[in-house]
Amino acid sequence: MNGIQLGARFSLATNRLRYCGPADAEGHFLRAISEGTDLEASANALLQFEALAPYLRAIAAKHGRMPFDFDVVEAYWIGNDLLDSFTQDDFRAILAELGKHGLPRSIVARLSSRLPDHPFPHHAFHVMFVGVGAVTGKVETTLENMEKCRPGWGRVDHLEDGRVVIGKSRLLLDEGRLRLGEPERSVHPLDSRLLPEVSLGDWVALHWGLPVALVTGTQRDRLETYTSRAIEATNRALAELRVR
Repeated sequence: MNGIQLGARFSLATNRLRYCGPADAEGHFLRAISEGTDLEASANALLQFEALAPYLRAIAAKHGRMPFDFDVVEAYWIGNDLLDSFTQDDFRAILAELGKHGLPRSIVARLSSRLPDHPFPHHAFHVMFVGVGAVTGKVETTLENMEKCRPGWGRVDHLEDGRVVIGKSRLLLDEGRLRLGEPERSVHPLDSRLLPEVSLGDWVALHWGLPVALVTGTQRDRLETYTSRAIEATNRALAELRVR
C-alpha cells in the first residue's frame, strides 16, 4: 500500500457523506485502492480536502518529505514518530492554513492561544482540539460525531452478512473531560473492495463507521498511543470540553 492509497481509504467515508473533498472523488479512490490506478487523480482529490491538505503538507515540510509519502500519510491517520517534533509555533502555522480553508478566524485565534505544550498533527487531535466539522461547517461538533470521525480500531470477532463485528472502545465525556471507554461489541458494514481478505482476529481501522484498512499490531498500538495523547492534550488545553 502506498500513501495515496492509505489516504484514499481513510478519506472515502467522508467523501461519500459529502463532508469533504470533491464530489467525484469516490470512484478515483476505489480504483486506487482496489486496482492501483487513478493514483494521480486520487492525490489531486485528496489535496482538495479542506482539513487534510494543510496537515499533510506540514508533516512533509517538517521532515523534508512529500505529502503522499507513506510515512507522512500514516503519521496523520495512524501515528508515528514524524509527529513527535512538532512545536506550538508549528501548530499555529497549521491553524493559520486551516483558516485559509474555512476555519473561522475566531476559532484560529482562540485555539492558537490555548495550545497544549506538545500539539501534533494527528487526525484524532484535529477532531478533538480543533473540532470535527469546524473547518467545513458541514458537521456539527458533537461527541457522537467526534467518535465517528476519530480514527478508530478494533479486533474482528465475527463476520456476518456483509458486516463485521469488532470489539471497539467509544469516546466518552465525563464532567467535561474526554476518555476512552472499555471495548464493546460494535457492528459495521463491510466493503469487500476495501477489505477483501479480512479474517477473525485481524485488527481493522475505521473512519465514520467504515472499516477502511487492516493494521498491524504495531500500527494499532501507535493509533492507540497517539489517540490517548490527543485526548490528554485536549483535556489539558481546553480544561472543560463543552459538546453535545
